[in-house]
Amino acid sequence: MQEYLFRTSHRPRPLPSGRWLMTQRWNDLLFAHWPVPAQQISALLPEGLQADTFQGSAWLGVVPFWLDRIKINGIPAIPGARSFPDLNLRTYVRDEDTGTPGVYFFSLDANHLLAVAVARGLFHLPYHWAEMRLEQRSEREFSFYSRRRFSSRPVLFKARYRGLGPTHKTAEHSSGTLEYFFTERHCLFSRNRLGQATRSNLHYIPWPLEEAEAEIEQNDLAEAIGIHLPNQDPVLHYSRRLAVYIWPEKLVKPALAPRPVAVAATPLG
Repeated sequence: MQEYLFRTSHRPRPLPSGRWLMTQRWNDLLFAHWPVPAQQISALLPEGLQADTFQGSAWLGVVPFWLDRIKINGIPAIPGARSFPDLNLRTYVRDEDTGTPGVYFFSLDANHLLAVAVARGLFHLPYHWAEMRLEQRSEREFSFYSRRRFSSRPVLFKARYRGLGPTHKTAEHSSGTLEYFFTERHCLFSRNRLGQATRSNLHYIPWPLEEAEAEIEQNDLAEAIGIHLPNQDPVLHYSRRLAVYIWPEKLVKPALAPRPVAVAATPLG
């Protein structure tokens, strides 16, 4: 995966300074996206972030996949975490001060308890422990089931999806397209325990997207955060695999250092 670090011509900015903290590979992803009013997204974001829009709408995405080749820089491999399924509910945002685009996760579910704890600790990501099953039916066809554990209300996701192969539109998604809007996001925003917005820089090559089909039987993820999805078919894409590098988390708005205040001396008496 190290060769991915040298493929940077597509990036709008240079690689981040310092060493990456974690690397992993994402595999057999379904992207299912729905347009939602930007006001609904903005109401759920921490201070310093704003909803990013395409053609007047913010977008909410549900992404089931599985990940492997997980490595934390300088730390031994997480026991039993060679590969496991994952599910996230995401939207797309910008830093209010710099305009930097990124991904914001409302929730993530995984069936590996230690990996959930590590992700919460290192990146303050809203991970949940879930019961999950991912079954491969053919080279590009999968069934996915997730049920969140210890939830006050049922949060289930059940779907079957398949990649249909690349097309000219998906293989060469350029600036100004919806595919570019979804995928060219080289930082990950989150919220720490104090409610402050944080940012972790990302690096990956351009997403290898394909057209997709999906039958989504159950999807409680958006309702769990109070958003009602529109009664329409989602925009669907599939991606075979992608290696990702993640840099350490930083505050979006670092606390200002205290400055000495000059006080005029007042004569006594």
